[in-house]
Amino acid sequence: MAMEKFKPHLLMILTQICYTFLYFITQASFDHGMNPHVYVTYRHIVGGLVMLPFAYFLERKKRPKLTMALLLEFFVLSLMGVSLTLNMYFVSLNFTSPTFVASMVNTVAALTFVLAVILRLEVVNVRDPRGIAKIIGTLVSLAGVMTMTLYKGAVLKNLWHPLIYIHQGNNVVKENWVKGSILTVASCITWSIWYIMQAYTLKRYPAQLSLTTWMSFVGAAQSAFYTVIVQHKRAAWTISFNIDFWSTIYGGIVISGLVVFLSLWCTEQKGPVFVTMFNPLSTILVAILAYFVFGEKLHMGSIIGAVIVIVGLYLLLWGKDPKSERKDEEKCCTTKIEHQEDHMMQKLASDDNSNDTNKPKQQK
Repeated sequence: MAMEKFKPHLLMILTQICYTFLYFITQASFDHGMNPHVYVTYRHIVGGLVMLPFAYFLERKKRPKLTMALLLEFFVLSLMGVSLTLNMYFVSLNFTSPTFVASMVNTVAALTFVLAVILRLEVVNVRDPRGIAKIIGTLVSLAGVMTMTLYKGAVLKNLWHPLIYIHQGNNVVKENWVKGSILTVASCITWSIWYIMQAYTLKRYPAQLSLTTWMSFVGAAQSAFYTVIVQHKRAAWTISFNIDFWSTIYGGIVISGLVVFLSLWCTEQKGPVFVTMFNPLSTILVAILAYFVFGEKLHMGSIIGAVIVIVGLYLLLWGKDPKSERKDEEKCCTTKIEHQEDHMMQKLASDDNSNDTNKPKQQK
């Protein structure tokens, strides 16, 4: 009974552990010489092939009919959620560190909230403590981002030699922190736009597995087109049975396949807010592994900024409590009903007045 109750919690912890290893295995692959753009292309081809049979058989009766408008939405969604976002995201990993990139992902929730308020998809009641928490949480999260981006601070000394050593083939690239920070922030912004757009598309195409498959294949095609333009060497497309191959298989099967499926299941059971709450866990796990296991340099700016971001995120999530949102919706519905009733009463009163004025005329 207890196992069934905490099943979503355990599954979300598992997904964050999977994301944690993704940061290190992809960084090791990039340091080995794999092109990030080629990685994004191959990973989503693998992910699409893994998701295809599940989408075909499980959603055979659920899929709506395809139209040109839907195909255009798939193209834009794939651009925002796969090709553009992940290409910037994984290139930024070359210029920064797994700890920094994992910390920045926590800002996606705050950025999505800001966009939702602008587009009037999110209700903010400034008279309610939870509404104030949403605003403060967003501002605190953005302050944490600025801290991580602009302030590096002192380097923490390693307590012992790294247990696992990942060779970094290009140390000069790692020093371009500003460029990496800009790319990471840009990827978080496009990721937030993708979440907003996805909410609209799912209303017209409520087949999540099929939509994920479409985005994987279309995103892979977009990434391949871009990669052919910027990468002219054929050798970059060749993968041997080394870290490059295993990072692609891991990203395609585990992240684009298993993790997406588990996240969708948990979203259905507990809602999207519950799923988002576990994002900071990967930040903590990445920082622990990076410092204690892989011997990565850890800056005070990253630690301070990560703590600020996590505090702001949980303020935002507390403000987005489902119960309070239901109350806001009920208040809005009550207000609308009251306005409708007032309008009907005014209309009835005006009809009565007009009938009273017409009666003398009729008597005459």
